[in-house]
Amino acid sequence: MDERLLTEKLIGYDTSQPEGIKQCAGFIKGWLDARDIDTHQLDVRGLPITVADVGPADAPMTVLLHGHLDVVPGLPEQFEPRLEGERLYGRGAYDMKGALASLLLATADLRSADGVRVRLGVVPDEESEEADERGGDVLVAEGFTGDFAITGEPTDMHVGVAAKGVVAMRLRVEGRAAHGATPWLGENAILRAIDVFRAIQSLPFASRSSELFDRPSINLGRILGGDALNKVPDTCYIDVDVRYLPEQDPESILAEVSGIPGAAVVSTFMRPPALVDPESPFVRALCEATAHHHEGEVTSVGRDGASDAVSFLRIGVPAVEFGPLGAGHHGPEEWVSVPSLASYRRAIVEFVGRLPQGLAEVPEVEEKP
Repeated sequence: MDERLLTEKLIGYDTSQPEGIKQCAGFIKGWLDARDIDTHQLDVRGLPITVADVGPADAPMTVLLHGHLDVVPGLPEQFEPRLEGERLYGRGAYDMKGALASLLLATADLRSADGVRVRLGVVPDEESEEADERGGDVLVAEGFTGDFAITGEPTDMHVGVAAKGVVAMRLRVEGRAAHGATPWLGENAILRAIDVFRAIQSLPFASRSSELFDRPSINLGRILGGDALNKVPDTCYIDVDVRYLPEQDPESILAEVSGIPGAAVVSTFMRPPALVDPESPFVRALCEATAHHHEGEVTSVGRDGASDAVSFLRIGVPAVEFGPLGAGHHGPEEWVSVPSLASYRRAIVEFVGRLPQGLAEVPEVEEKP
């Protein structure tokens, strides 16, 4: 089974839902078992985490490969993969079932690796809003650790050494009820909520920049308001997703938002930013391995999205994001480049193959609290 066929198989599972996640995880475990790869599963909130190991258990170096099989919701037709030229379309093709397929195949390629242990962890909840019990943290708690970690998030064959942090917040905005026929007698909370969001976009933190990032990302993800058509809504909740720069302080961001008149922050979800030394020997080795299989730039970059890399960074394991070419993740026309899947697989295998000869030290890792 090549990269495209395996990616198509994974796309076919609607892993935006628990049942699809369980079915897909079962397929992955069976695929690994059929290749005599040591595999077991863990549990997070009733969903399966799959762990596979190849190479000698007593090897002097361990590389962690990380992937997630869950996706954001999509239209029914997005779970029916279609090929147009070199582009494979489907929900999760780019984020990150294409990368996951290549990581599975790379793990199988590395069964006879000498001097390096390779561990693959596949979680079911990277896209989840769950704050307290996450698959990446369960993996680490159960001993899924090593010297370096790669998570297959979409990076267009760049090595992502920095990622924004997350402050997702729910705000309550108050208005004043009135009859829908006389809206001028009330204050529409939904309209006021839009003004609050515009105010967030104008706060000082929103205009900051850094070497790897132009600005923070601010998205209005949900509006919850109104309980009758013929009534001016007096309460509205908005969910705002802020991706802040590694140099910024999330508590300061919350303080700025809390200062907006007429709005109250009622709940938050946070994930820290990621930052790894771009000159570390592991990062350099991955860039060098990738350069042989990709015509474009491969040097380290910053990533706008957050990922489970922070689960490894928390315990001192340097972790980068690295994935194949594509576009449109979370959108209606998500696709991954089929040729880049093969290139990505070869880059991973070559990277692991050169480790025993070329590396003797673990790079320092920095994570902002």
